[in-house]
Formats: sequence, structure tokens, C-alpha cells
Amino acid sequence: MGGVTTMAMARVTGRRRRPELAAFLRSRRARVTPADVGMPPGLRRRTPGLRREEVAQLSGVGVTWYTWLEQGRPINASAQVLDAVARTLRLDQSEREHLYQLARVPYAPDREADTHAVDAEVQGIVDALDPHPAVVYNARYDILTANAAYRDLFDLQVLRDIGVRNVLWMLFAVPEPDCPLVFRDVELPVMVATLRGAYGRHVGEPAWESFVRRLSAASPYFAELWSSGDVVPPGPRVKTFRHEAVGEIRMTSVSLSIDGMPDCRIVVYTPDDEESRDRTAALRKLRPSQEIPPS
Repeated sequence: MGGVTTMAMARVTGRRRRPELAAFLRSRRARVTPADVGMPPGLRRRTPGLRREEVAQLSGVGVTWYTWLEQGRPINASAQVLDAVARTLRLDQSEREHLYQLARVPYAPDREADTHAVDAEVQGIVDALDPHPAVVYNARYDILTANAAYRDLFDLQVLRDIGVRNVLWMLFAVPEPDCPLVFRDVELPVMVATLRGAYGRHVGEPAWESFVRRLSAASPYFAELWSSGDVVPPGPRVKTFRHEAVGEIRMTSVSLSIDGMPDCRIVVYTPDDEESRDRTAALRKLRPSQEIPPS
């Protein structure tokens, strides 16, 4: 019974998406003039925008196929064809993603260049979260920025010696007794499974393939976990850290998405109990701490 209901809902959703897709394509086509794409205006043009046959020609698709797409008919569209239509219609990233959603095609934004920095607004938010440790990671766990409280927690000499601004390198490259995670065999598999969940969007990208290859060579344990193929999404967890100055600290970690940075997240840590709160406060009294060195 549940399967029948799900199928019925899918059919209804499909019927609603098709008119939305048709209206969206017509509105985007109407705003692109022949001059925008280097075409003569022609005679007897009833609308200021491109004609359907012009969009089809510029996108390298058949006129009939594009007409059916714009009419909202139930036809299959590939990512390559949608990309061509998006370029012709001069869609920005948000419009392109919307087109994919309406056409029910998995969306994969262009990630050839990884994000390596955050803007002043995000930096201000991260700093304002102090005294809670906060950090901005990309999907590969590179540290893009962090606040002073985060550095209080992770500013350990053994981690500084690694000289790489990446949490996975920090955690896998140190000997197990020096790892700041207390329950290493529980936490690290979750982190690697989270990494693999993001990897699906980056398969074949040189930066990602190199990262996985180098860390696998540096850490047999990482290589073992990676080969398991486990996948999980980011989510809240209670983690226990050890710090040489104050002892164990139990923290709840929560991931927050960032508008305009779809592959990045702010991770905020809050003490899970009173003892951990006191020890976090004790760390603040030990400031100033040194920055984690850039890679």
C-alpha cells in the first residue's frame, strides 16, 4: 500500500514540475536577445527574446526535443544537454540548479576550484561564536578558518608539527596516543564515511584523487576505512577530546550550512556537561595560543 502511495505522489509531483519547467524556460528565453548571443535580430520578431529554434540551434539539440522540453512533456534530459541549454540561456548557478531540479536530473555544480577562503561576513560569524570552538571545513575537511576557541582545543604541538591545515591529516598522521580524539576507533570511521559521502560529487577531480591517494599511503588505517565504502552524511555528534593541559573534554558538534558555499560548513562545538564547560573555560585562560601553521 505504501509503495502505491509513493508512486502516486511521484506522478503528481512530476505533473506539477513539468508546467513549472515550461514556464521557467520560457521566462529565461524571453530575457536573452539575439544580440546577446551574436545573432542578427531578424524580421517580424514577435518577442524580444530568442525563438525556440534558436535556443535549440545554439544548444546543439533538436528543435522538436527542445520544444517538448519547454512544453513540459515527460522526456528524458541528460546533464550535458541541460548544461548546454543553461549556457545558451545564460543561467547563473542558482538558476542552473533550479533547472536541474525541475527536470529531475541530479545537480552537480562546477567544483573545479575548491574553496580555500571565507569572506569577512563568515569570518565574523565564526569569531563571534567564541567561547564555543568553531571552524569552517570544506567537504575534504580542509580548515578554511577557525576561531580562537577552536585553536584552544586543537593547538597541540604534535598537530602543529604536521603543518597541514586538514583535520583528517591531523588525526590520521599522528600516533594513536597523540590523537586528540579519545574514542578514535569510533570517531574516525564516521569522519571517513562522511568524506566518502562528499567524494561522490568529486570523483575524478585531481585534488580529491590526490588527497585520498596520499592519505592512504600515509595512513594504513585510513586506507582500510576508505576501502570499506561506508557512507554517512554530516550530523551532530558528541565527541570526547583530550588536551594535555586540562584533560578530557566532551563536546557536541553541530554542522551549519553556508549560503553561497555549498561544499562547506561551519562546525560548532559546545560543552556537553559542566565539567567540560569548566575545562573549556580553563583553556581560554591559557591564551594566547599559536595559529595552526598554513600548509
